[in-house]
This record gives sequence, C-alpha cells and structure tokens, in this order.
Amino acid sequence: MARNDRGNNRRGYNNKQEGEKLIITATYKVKYSAELLTFLLEKMNTSRNNVKSLLSNHQVLVNGNVVTQFNFLLGREDEIKISKNYVKTADQVENNKKKAEAERRKRAPRIEIIYEDDDFIAIDKPAGLLSVESDKERESAYMYVSQYLAQTSKTARCYVVHRIDKETSGVLMFAKNPKAHSILRLNWNDYVVKREYYAVVEGRMPKKSDTITTYLKENQNNLVYVTEDRRGDKAITHYKVVSENDQYSLLRVQIDTGRKNQIRVHMASLGHPIVFDEKYGYNLNPLKRLGLHASVLEIKNPLNEEEIMHFEAKVPSVFRGLFKKEK
Repeated sequence: MARNDRGNNRRGYNNKQEGEKLIITATYKVKYSAELLTFLLEKMNTSRNNVKSLLSNHQVLVNGNVVTQFNFLLGREDEIKISKNYVKTADQVENNKKKAEAERRKRAPRIEIIYEDDDFIAIDKPAGLLSVESDKERESAYMYVSQYLAQTSKTARCYVVHRIDKETSGVLMFAKNPKAHSILRLNWNDYVVKREYYAVVEGRMPKKSDTITTYLKENQNNLVYVTEDRRGDKAITHYKVVSENDQYSLLRVQIDTGRKNQIRVHMASLGHPIVFDEKYGYNLNPLKRLGLHASVLEIKNPLNEEEIMHFEAKVPSVFRGLFKKEK
C-alpha cells in the first residue's frame, strides 16, 4: 500500500520561530507498516478517544511533521513524537508571520519621497521615526527606504550620509551608490550649502531675529550643553520669528554648524525651549510632538559640483495652525 502524504496531514513545524519551546513527552520508532491510530493505541496504552484528541490537537509529529489524520500510513523507520502542547504547523507559522508583517506595514508611517534620481533619494521623515536603526529599535527611515528600493532591484540599496533626530521631522537624504556616499560622508560640511529648520518654541522671543554663537559639550548622560570652554564644538544658529502669539513663537532657523541637538540646546539656553522637548525641558505640548522640522537642505552635488541640489519638505500644517488668527 502506498504511503499517504496528502494535503495538510504532514506539515513541518517550526515553533522556535515564534519563541515557543517544544516539549516532547514520548518518542517511538516504527518497525513495521501500520496506521497511525493503531500504532499509537498499541504503544501508548490509552483510549481511542485520547489518541484522537492528541491528533486533533496537533500533538503528534511524524518525522518532525504535524499529522492529524488517524489512518495515516506509517512506514518502517518513521519516528513518532508526542508533544505536551499544541504544535503550530509550518503553514501556520508562516501565516502568522505574514499577518504580523501586514499589520506592521499597516501601522508603518507613510514615507514621502521628495526627490530621487540614480544617485540620491530624499524623503520627508515623519517625527518619531529613527533615521537609522539603533541597538534597541530596528524600525527606521533607512529600513523603509531600503524596502522601497528593493522593489525595483534586489541589488539596490541606500547609504547613510547624515541624520536628523528621531523626534524631528523633515528632509533626510541618502546616497544610492558607494561613490556618492563616500564623497559626502568624508566631506559632508564642505558640500552643505544650506540647512533650514522651522521650530515652535515657548513664549515670545525678545529679539525677532538673532544669531547665537556658543560652544557645546556633551556630558556622560548624552545631554549636550552650552559651555564657555573653547575646547567644545563651536555652534552657530541664526533665527527669525515668522509668527508669534502670547504662548508660542514660530521660528525659521538656519545653522552654519551641524552639532548634535544644536537648535534644541540653543533655544533652551535662551529660556525658550522647543515645545515638547523632553530631552532639554519644556512646559507646553500643543503639537503632541517635538516642534522641530528640517524644511530645507541644499548641497553641492558631489558628482557634479556645479550643481546645487535643493531638497524641501513642507512645514507641518500643525505648526502654522497654532498661529491662525481668531475671527
């Protein structure tokens, strides 16, 4: 008689993929051909209903595959294992993975591409998304851009040339080939022409435009602070008030230096922290996010230095919404 390998009766398991420990309570070797139910009744010394229950509950494995059919035909040297708990089939594990991936994609932030050519891609990164994955968090703009590029070519990839804070939204660009990446990474500040941000800060600014020049250092808790020590990193920030009311000011900010958390530290040092800046202190949270957006990035094209590349991400409507005049 031919052995029965039909349909869903022999399905590999892989519970380790789902973090579950497989506990085997009994193992048997088949010495002669027999139907599975008959074999188990002889070996287990239990009732017919109990054996059928084990089969229907996905607790019987034949050569590592879940079997639920009671008249499944065994062959010589087959190995039967009885699991203490329900065992997911490979199909179930795969379906669960697909469902989880579909759910993740549904929750994933929409990545808006604002520029793309053969060498570069620039996006409007949402607030709350890392530029590049960390040790604790894989989800990042880099991951989503990589997935997007992989749709067109399996060999396509992106290369990191700069970053913006997780809580900051706005222009983030990547190189698409090693040559452009190498030139930019080694000489980033030499190629940057303009870096513009919009910031919502607490209160009214005494000066409607100003330039802040300080030195910055970072402490052991990864917090950046203003120092008079000239051994620190020099940081230059220009700002101009665009809109204001009794509680907030909207600033257009340009930086000559790209120090870590530069704008956030400078605004906090003036006593006008960026709204919802949990790192450097805040009192108000009208936007339900950090009030900082990278609006413009201009660089010299490293592959054609006569060309100025302009990337721009629109200022979030919630920023300007704070300053709509009441009728």
